[in-house]
Amino acid sequence: MILLQQVKMPVKHTKQDLAQKVCRALHISSKELVNLYIRKRSLDARKKDAIFYSYVVAAEVANEESLLRKLPKDKFAREERKRYRWKVTGEQELLHRPVIIGTGPAGLFCGYHLALAGFRPLLLERGKPVWERVKDVENFFAGGKLQPESNVQFGEGGAGTFSDGKLNTLVKDKDGKGAYIMELFVRMGAPEEICYINKPHIGTDRLREVVANLRKEILALGGEFRFESRMTDVMIQDGKIVGIEVNGDETIPCETLVLAIGHSARDTFELLRKRQVPMEQKAFAVGVRIQHKREWVNQCQYKDFAGDLPTADYKLTYTCKDGRGVYSFCMCPGGYVVNASSEEGRLCINGMSNYDRMAENSNSALVVTLTPEEYRTEETCADPLAGMYYQRKMEEAAYQVGNGKVPTQTYADFCKNRRTEQFGEIQPCNKGEVTTANLCEFLPETMVRDLQEAMTDFDRKMPGYANPDALLSAVEARTSSPVRIVRDETLQSGIAGLYPCGEGAGYAGGITSAAMDGLRVFEAIISKYKAN
Repeated sequence: MILLQQVKMPVKHTKQDLAQKVCRALHISSKELVNLYIRKRSLDARKKDAIFYSYVVAAEVANEESLLRKLPKDKFAREERKRYRWKVTGEQELLHRPVIIGTGPAGLFCGYHLALAGFRPLLLERGKPVWERVKDVENFFAGGKLQPESNVQFGEGGAGTFSDGKLNTLVKDKDGKGAYIMELFVRMGAPEEICYINKPHIGTDRLREVVANLRKEILALGGEFRFESRMTDVMIQDGKIVGIEVNGDETIPCETLVLAIGHSARDTFELLRKRQVPMEQKAFAVGVRIQHKREWVNQCQYKDFAGDLPTADYKLTYTCKDGRGVYSFCMCPGGYVVNASSEEGRLCINGMSNYDRMAENSNSALVVTLTPEEYRTEETCADPLAGMYYQRKMEEAAYQVGNGKVPTQTYADFCKNRRTEQFGEIQPCNKGEVTTANLCEFLPETMVRDLQEAMTDFDRKMPGYANPDALLSAVEARTSSPVRIVRDETLQSGIAGLYPCGEGAGYAGGITSAAMDGLRVFEAIISKYKAN
C-alpha cells in the first residue's frame, strides 16, 4: 500500500471526501482505489479561524508498482508497518505456573500473553470483578461506606477503569507494541477509532466491557483468576522467590512472580520493604482538580467550529519563578471529579469521563512536580516510602478539611484564602459527595503560590481560564507511584523470579504504557522459561 502523509481535510467531511482527495493526490480514478485505511487522524486547532483535520492514510491501489514508479519518491512511498511479534525461546522448565499480582492493564496484558503462550498464569486480585466493583464504587459515590478492597483504586481493571480511559502515551513504539495494543483493545470491544485518532480514549463506561472481555479470553486460554485475594507475604529463599502468602492463611508456591500492583498498593509496598526487596524514592506530582463548563472549553479551543467538533481538551504547562513546573494532567473533557479514596480517613481525587464526554463540566488536574529532595524529611530521608508518607499526610488533611467529602473552593476564594460559602455559575460535576472548603488551610503555601502564578499564565493562553467561579478540589496526590521497585536488564528485581511491572512499580504512566510494560515482562519470562 502507498502511504500518504498530512492529508488535510476540513472539519466537515466524509470518508468519501477523503478518498476523493487521495485519488487526486495519486492522480488515479476512484475505480483504481481498492481500499483506504486511516492510520492517524489529528485535529489542528492552532489557528482558531482555520481548524482542520490532518490524516495519515494507506491507499491500496491497482497496479501499485507502476504507480509508485510514476510518483515523486520524496512524497510517496510504500507503507512499511511494524508488526509486534513474539516467540517463546526460553528453555528452563517452570515447576509452577507464573503468578501475577494485580489485574490492571499491566497484569492483564502480561497474563493474556502468558496464557496465549501456554503458561496458564494465575492472576490474583485483591479487589472484586469489574461489575461487582462498579456496584461498590457507585454505592460509595452515593454516600455509602468506603470498601478498602473494592474502590476506584482496587479491583479488576485497576485505577484506569475509573478514568477517562485515555490511551495516548509518550513511549516510543519501536517494535509495534502500541499499535498492537490498540488492535487488541478493539477486539475486546473498544471503538475502532482508537487505532488512528491522535488522542485515543475509551471512556470508563466502555473500558469496563473491555476488561471483562479480556478476562474471558484469558480464562478460555487456560489462565485462572482469583478475586478478593490479597498477597500478604512473599517467601524468599537464597535470593529467589519460592512462594507467596494470600489473605494471611494460604501459601501458593511459585518461582515466577509478576508484581503489577498499581500505585496505591501501599500495604504491599510496606511488605516489600520489610522483605528487603530493593526500592527507591521517585518524583511524582501533587495538586488540585479544576472544573470549567464543558461548553466554555469547547468555545475557547474551537471558536466558530465548537458545534461541529468533539468535546475539546487542552494541555497547559508553566515554569514558575521558583523553578517548579505546574502543568495540567489527566484532562477529562466532559467528565467528573471523583472521590478516588482507598484508605479510611484519607481522601484523594481523580478525573473520569464516559465515552461520550458530555457531562456538564470538563476538568483537569493542575499539579506541581515534587522531587524526593522536596518531600522527604529527616526521619524519612533514607526510606524508599517517603513519598508515600507525604501522600498520606496530604490525603489525611484533605479528609479532615472536607470531613470525608471532596473539599471544593471557587478560584476567587482560593486567591483570597477564604472558605467558599456557595458556588457560582459553575456547579460541581462530581462522583462522590462535595463540600465547600478553603484549600489553603492544608495545601502547602508554596503550592498555593505556584498554582496562582500558573493560573495567570494559563488565563493568557486560554482567556477566561482564571474564571472566579472555576472550581478547585483537592487533593490530587496519586498521579503516579511514589516509589520504584528496582529491576535489572532482565526486568527482575534483586530477588530472582520477581518481576516488578507497570505503573505501581514505577515503570509506566497510564493505561497504554502499563500494558506495554506488561508485554515487556511477558517477553522477559518467555525468553527464560518454556511452557509446561
